[in-house]
Amino acid sequence: MSAQVTLLPCNQFDHFYRGGNRIGELRRGPGGPQRPEEWIGSTTARFGQAPQGFNVLPDGRLLIEAIDSEPEAWLGAAHLARYGTSTEVLVKLLDLDQRLPVHLHPNRAFSKTHLGLAHGKTEAWYVLDAPEGAEVGVGFKDTMSLDQVSDWVRERDSAALLSSLQTRVVRPGDAMLVPAGLPHTVADGVFVLELQEPTDLSILLEWAEFAVDGAKDGHLDLGFETALQAVDLSAVSSSDLDRLVLTRDQLDVAGLRSIMPAAADPYFRAQRIDTSAGAVGVDAGFSIVLATEGRGIIHTSQGDHEVARGDVLLIPFAAGDWSASSEGSSSLVAVACRPPAPDAPTNAR
Repeated sequence: MSAQVTLLPCNQFDHFYRGGNRIGELRRGPGGPQRPEEWIGSTTARFGQAPQGFNVLPDGRLLIEAIDSEPEAWLGAAHLARYGTSTEVLVKLLDLDQRLPVHLHPNRAFSKTHLGLAHGKTEAWYVLDAPEGAEVGVGFKDTMSLDQVSDWVRERDSAALLSSLQTRVVRPGDAMLVPAGLPHTVADGVFVLELQEPTDLSILLEWAEFAVDGAKDGHLDLGFETALQAVDLSAVSSSDLDRLVLTRDQLDVAGLRSIMPAAADPYFRAQRIDTSAGAVGVDAGFSIVLATEGRGIIHTSQGDHEVARGDVLLIPFAAGDWSASSEGSSSLVAVACRPPAPDAPTNAR
């Protein structure tokens, strides 16, 4: 069987915004200045640029090919019965030396109707680093009209778009769900672990000072008249954002802790592992495990695997239930990124 626990190499590449040095430091990759993303455990290609984006295993195979050859060993029978051979999740590191442009991602209904795809792009952020007072903008503060948003896009009015967003200060250790359709931006200096549906679907609302031609490449080849129908025009209040956020004060605990609000359950799971109070057990299933602090040992039916900060371990279903423990005096903090459970709610949109 080739579905083995695997230490993944870095999968960092160029993009239209600046960043990447913290990825290079964490993952021992090439760094920046224009490589702000790493796609981890990816079976998703960049939009219109396949095979870029796919993870290559150390033996030279694409991960997507390995999973297709042994889907039950990688994903488990219950996952296959519910979701087929899709891993259902794309994991990224985003290291921002430049504010993200205001943009959004379509939901599943829009993607199915206009792109023939089964997934949209609901996503979530787990903040690894952020300067004091760094803000994200998620959703419009007031109910908007499509005509108004279309005017701002046509007029390239970045200031109006930025000022229209509901904002929230984020700190290292915070986590936030960003439902598909909500326009959003992230401040310069923020470094996140991102989980999302397995697509590369972004619609740009502004692109001044970015190395991209948004008029040509910002609308998924649909044209803005169609693409902007994916925008969620509803008002998002501060209390609405509260329901999408878990703070570091809630998450910084020993043991195993979900770092996503319940609304993420139909899309993906992320579990924080902290071995400071003893070994932490995790049930079997496809997992992409990023060590964020310290060092420790991952124990599986396929053997013991030492990991340290910056390592990513890919764990197939065939490895069985597994656990993490400290190594010597050093405890391990890691995040296990996982597909939705086979019995997850079906209210994904």
